[in-house]
Amino acid sequence: MNAEILKKTLRLLAELAVLLALFLFGGQLTAWLAWPIPGGVMGLALLLALFATGVVKPATLQLGAKWLMAEMLLFFIPALMSLLDYGSLLRSEGWRILLVIAVSTLLVMVVTAVTVELVCRWRLRHEP
Repeated sequence: MNAEILKKTLRLLAELAVLLALFLFGGQLTAWLAWPIPGGVMGLALLLALFATGVVKPATLQLGAKWLMAEMLLFFIPALMSLLDYGSLLRSEGWRILLVIAVSTLLVMVVTAVTVELVCRWRLRHEP
């Protein structure tokens, strides 16, 4: 195996290990605190805190994040396949389900945009 490929593979595995550790620690933290927040969300909040404080640079985890984004479809196929079992539910309540999906997606986009804007403004005010 080429030394460059081996180095890139080891870096990818290390970055994925860090992201997995943050996910697991976030889950454990929500269990300890008894918060009704998913472990993945807490892990992302921890990652954001690490980025905001400068402890971890975003470029440090870029390779692992790119790989996870490229393989994201694999995470959704099982959920999509389970829809085949609920055809009658989709025929009767499908429009309500789509409405909830559309509204929640819009809310997530708006909240994300507002959060990014506020963090950017805060960062600009607190830069030396």
